Amino acid sequence: MSNVAIILGAGNGTRMKSEVSKLLLTIDGKTVLQRSVEAFLYVSDIDEVIITARQQDVEEFANIIDNERVTFVIGGDTRQQSVANAIDTIEDAQLVAIHDGARPLVTPRVIEDTLRAATEYGAAATGIMVKDTIKVIDDDGFVVNTPARSTLFAVQTPQIFDFALYKDALELAKQHKKDFTDDCQLIEYYNKPVKMVMGDYSNIKITTPEDIPLAENILHSR
Repeated sequence: MSNVAIILGAGNGTRMKSEVSKLLLTIDGKTVLQRSVEAFLYVSDIDEVIITARQQDVEEFANIIDNERVTFVIGGDTRQQSVANAIDTIEDAQLVAIHDGARPLVTPRVIEDTLRAATEYGAAATGIMVKDTIKVIDDDGFVVNTPARSTLFAVQTPQIFDFALYKDALELAKQHKKDFTDDCQLIEYYNKPVKMVMGDYSNIKITTPEDIPLAENILHSR
């Protein structure tokens, strides 16, 4: 069975304040989308890549990404719905890797490490240890708790899961009318533990205009 990567590119990206999809913005001569997809195409254990996109972006995305291993699916109104649309096109697979298209600096090493963990545990996600002290506050803005920093990870993508497990978790969420903003949450709701894999602090998400020069600086430092 194959391993399939789903690259999420159907978001509106309102915080970028751009008239075009932020995945079409360029970082050192290549679009955000190209860099995200190329990282997965470089990994030999990824057999297929599915890109979710808004209807108005499909043609331009397809012009940029011309590869026989890549197909396109119209995204949904939410992240979970977009992933579900892509899942519905997959007949069968061993693992499904879900990645934010707006994380163009992901490295093949991070993808491969997360694939290995998902193969062993059935569910894995890359992330980084939190550097700052985190405070939990109440409704009035007062600190009520300080969790141990050693137990806190900022989750990134890819998040990789056994395909059958993900489909079952997705069906449970639909039955219970749950719509999660994070794929790990979906699996947690199904009561399956997710293995956290140490990722890379440079695996940033392009969210605001300031992230473009930051990403270019990271690329130049590699």
